[in-house]
Amino acid sequence: MKVILIVDVEGLKEKVVFEKHLKKEGFTPIEGESFAYEGNTTTHLFSTRAFILEVVEKGLLKSGFASCKLMFQVGENKMEAYVYDTLHQTFEEAIL
Repeated sequence: MKVILIVDVEGLKEKVVFEKHLKKEGFTPIEGESFAYEGNTTTHLFSTRAFILEVVEKGLLKSGFASCKLMFQVGENKMEAYVYDTLHQTFEEAIL
């Protein structure tokens, strides 16, 4: 299944480091778009969701940032949105 990932990050200190990490984990930048990436998955939605959140979190922590929101879609499933809780150092599902 195709994965689309959109990251809204404020205060990112090292964009090159962040994007290199995402690319290493299978997410490539979408041409002509800023902070939009695509990839593929063969695992179930639950596993893919956990993987995406972990990959983005590790990339952010390596790069330094102030805040982050992200949205992603896996296959035909509806778009999911998350916000990074800096107090608890984890992504929380955003209430839309």
